[in-house]
Amino acid sequence: MKTHAIILAAGRGTRMNSALPKVLHTVGGRPMLAHVLGAAAALDADAHLVLGHGADLVQSWLTLSAATTMPKIAVQAEQLGTAHAVQQALPEVPDDALVVVLYGDVPLVGAGTLAALQSAASSGLALVTVTLDDPSGYGRIQRDAESRVIGIVEQKDASAEQRAIREINTGLLAAPAASLKRWIAQVQNHNASGEYYLTDVVALAVAEGVSVQTVLAVNAAEVEGVNDRVQLARAERLFQLREAERAMRAGVQLADPARFDLRGELLAGRDVFIDVGVIIEGRVELADGVRIGAYSHLKNVKLGLRSEVLSHCVLENLDAGADCRIGPFARVRMDTQFADEVHIGNFVEIKKSRIGRATKAGHLAYIGDALVGADVNIGAGVITCNYDGANKHVTTIGDGAFIGTDTQLVAPVTVGDRAFIAAGSTITRNVADDALAICRARDQRTITGWKRPQKKPK
Repeated sequence: MKTHAIILAAGRGTRMNSALPKVLHTVGGRPMLAHVLGAAAALDADAHLVLGHGADLVQSWLTLSAATTMPKIAVQAEQLGTAHAVQQALPEVPDDALVVVLYGDVPLVGAGTLAALQSAASSGLALVTVTLDDPSGYGRIQRDAESRVIGIVEQKDASAEQRAIREINTGLLAAPAASLKRWIAQVQNHNASGEYYLTDVVALAVAEGVSVQTVLAVNAAEVEGVNDRVQLARAERLFQLREAERAMRAGVQLADPARFDLRGELLAGRDVFIDVGVIIEGRVELADGVRIGAYSHLKNVKLGLRSEVLSHCVLENLDAGADCRIGPFARVRMDTQFADEVHIGNFVEIKKSRIGRATKAGHLAYIGDALVGADVNIGAGVITCNYDGANKHVTTIGDGAFIGTDTQLVAPVTVGDRAFIAAGSTITRNVADDALAICRARDQRTITGWKRPQKKPK
């Protein structure tokens, strides 16, 4: 039986006090809705998304997210309750399918719980429940003397005796599509809210003699909805602790799991160490023995064996080899590659460059749009002047070159293999292999009638 997941995401989310639809607020660097769509994909389910408030923004995000499979969209123009919301998507679901109902603001539900729900519904109707010390605000699970589920009563409609029940409905539900369509068509809105409750299908199923199965959530946190920013922060921290535990079980040493932030995907080898305050974003690959210093930010970074990032570095779109040493306070960005044993020191910025084996830039340098060979020494204060005010140009530095302190390399320019640039030089012309270049200027000239460079036509 093919599974179809109906994801309810039509609510306004007024308690978020935000112009952004609630389901687009992020947990772990991804919108809550992205987590729920991922859960549906783990079930191998066709996804149906019920939208209402902010539907245009959600659809724009779906387009920009480049999802491999786009969900089918249904719109709930009027907010008339959860049964009404599910009903908007049901016409696109075949009668012989299994329907799993998910919520766009319940981002932490686990694959194991959903797989158990999917399995339990094969013979009828299945619910995910959880027992809470304080069940206030939730619908209560009603059972008969034999502990069989006979219905769900919402908090607003519950008696004092019913409110004492601690087993609550999470809203997660699964049922055969044909049966669900039949039950929802019979749901009435005779309740305190005047809404069509999806929970009413339970009593309708029981009346038909259908067995109602329950699946106990692994923990309350995985089925907790997010309605305000306090709950969003709680979901964020629960997500991060879960990911920290997963990383540690895979062999990563975290200095403090409570100060670890994953906002993407981490692939780590053995004996990797991550200090406090590190942010992992995008796809980050850390080979065996890599060490990441405190308060560094890595986005789309790959580091080879035993490479070390010292504290307070910001690295983005870097592919580095083995035994590199970066930082502290280094900035690397935009499609940069390091060969093995590269050393980039404090307050060095590298942008869109290729750095050869064992090359060193110890401190206070800017290397942009450069092709740098192996065993190059780049002194303090060195700048590749890659921008002429309109266009970017490339600096090429050969193997074994020495670039003295406070040198400016005005691109496009090439420094040959083993060339030596004296400190304080401004190099505007190519330097041959094995040559010494010295540039000293004592005069200052002002040129009138000069015209600023123009951008090249695309």
